[in-house]
Amino acid sequence: MAGFGWLLRGARAGDGKLAWNRPELIAPATVLLTSDTFVADDALPARCAGKGVGANVSPALAWGEVPPSTQQLVFVLEDPDAPTPRPVVHTIATIIPDLTELSEGALSGERPPTGVAFYRGSLGSSGYNGPRPVPGHGPHRYAFQLFALSAHLGLDSSSSTPRSVFATMAGKVIARGRIDGTYER
Repeated sequence: MAGFGWLLRGARAGDGKLAWNRPELIAPATVLLTSDTFVADDALPARCAGKGVGANVSPALAWGEVPPSTQQLVFVLEDPDAPTPRPVVHTIATIIPDLTELSEGALSGERPPTGVAFYRGSLGSSGYNGPRPVPGHGPHRYAFQLFALSAHLGLDSSSSTPRSVFATMAGKVIARGRIDGTYER
């Protein structure tokens, strides 16, 4: 086994702490989230892994119809298998409801596509931060989550934290969708 990850194998943040399972963010799972880059619950390609591990290319994502009353979408990428107290939030972005897909690499650049705004994740940076699990820690799951909101967040993207984004989303989620991928090193 590589690295010291095997020492931490039992340490995992857990599914219960994902944005998806926060009681204040629960809504019907009526948005179908899919990807042409990876198969649900299967391995993400190496090019999608984070800086220093892969090319840090965001996977293609597409979603089905959102409720007509949707004012904004929030995309969250989290790792519930990180050996930390809470899942690592790799990416947070708001998306206008007119968009129904993001091409491969769309979230990877310095500048987001039109209609997308980045927020800072747990790693302190904005934009896509692909998987970088601890070597030898075993497979990590990555939850790609999309939340349809009944109102805009109204937060400053440069100073907001995952905690403030989730708190502001409370009571506004009207639908959601999710697809998981895995990565191990």
